[in-house]
Amino acid sequence: MIDIDKVNFNKLNGLVPAIITDNFTGQVLMLAFMNKEAVEKTIELKKVTFFSRTKNRLWTKGETSQNYLNLVDMLVDCDNDTLLIYADPKGDTCHLNQYSCFGISKRNNKDFLYKLFELIKTRKAEMPENSYTTKLFQSGENRIIQKVGEEAIETVIAAKNRDKNEIINEASDLIYHLFVMLAEQDIEFSDIVKNLESRHKEIDY
Repeated sequence: MIDIDKVNFNKLNGLVPAIITDNFTGQVLMLAFMNKEAVEKTIELKKVTFFSRTKNRLWTKGETSQNYLNLVDMLVDCDNDTLLIYADPKGDTCHLNQYSCFGISKRNNKDFLYKLFELIKTRKAEMPENSYTTKLFQSGENRIIQKVGEEAIETVIAAKNRDKNEIINEASDLIYHLFVMLAEQDIEFSDIVKNLESRHKEIDY
């Protein structure tokens, strides 16, 4: 999180532009303005709050629609006069009932994997009852690793049988249990993605 005292609010008479990005998809949702009080309120509430130049007051995004932007992280640029905010949007961001104020359509496939991994980490931290993921974590490291092996073998068998539906089902089970193993080992899914990206630069796939 940023150091508020380092943000330069003087260039725009007490305001700085704030670019809001979906933490899961990386897509730009909107741009608005914040003063120091709005930044402080955002950090306090964990909900993105702006300064309205037309109403001359603070407003928390979603205070009317309930489509809040839950704060994940906040960065400041190299000139200390523009903010980049990573948020978890609850519902559409645009007042025209669109995902983004820039008319961008939400990417669904990739961001779901990140959400799934975050959910698994939440299960590990909170251990809610009646959760299969909780039971896996409670069963311990060896059982989790064993399940990855079992699902990998079942995926191979489905592939050998060229059963498309079964391949999809078994591959899905394998990815889920692999995610549980990564979470148990305190390895982030993003670390795997970064490693693949670095390999892509070095190796011609």
